[in-house]
Amino acid sequence: MDRFASNTINNVDRKGRVSVPAAFRAVLKHQNVLHALMSVDHPVVEAGGEAMLSFYERRLERLDPFSPEYEAWSFYILGDALELKLDGEGRIQLNDRIREQTGIADRVLFEGRGISFWLWEPGQYEAYRQATRDRVRQMRRQLGSASGAPAAAGNEHA
Repeated sequence: MDRFASNTINNVDRKGRVSVPAAFRAVLKHQNVLHALMSVDHPVVEAGGEAMLSFYERRLERLDPFSPEYEAWSFYILGDALELKLDGEGRIQLNDRIREQTGIADRVLFEGRGISFWLWEPGQYEAYRQATRDRVRQMRRQLGSASGAPAAAGNEHA
């Protein structure tokens, strides 16, 4: 299954362009437009190709098109979204909305999320990474105690 995984940091050039990692371009195959959403929870932009857009549109189709929920979600998924064009060298342009959302200046961290990837300012990502690893460590400990089995000693680093 093609999916976005791992993370990579790339530099932003003088014109505000950044290369999408080659492994991510391989997942996109020959798609030259990315669909991008401004996260409401984190200082990131979520981007992906047709698979991501189709996933969100299928969720939207389950809602009553006359409901307030549909109005809000269609705004988030479609109306407030950006379309980012990949140029011939696999770069995207970072516009002001993306920079304001993320705080990105001269480097971008691309983080794989399965059907999508997130664009981060590297320092923001590092804070998120540490907090999330701490949360996962705590959840693992809770899983061990909930099952009646002790958490494996010495495996807190994973």
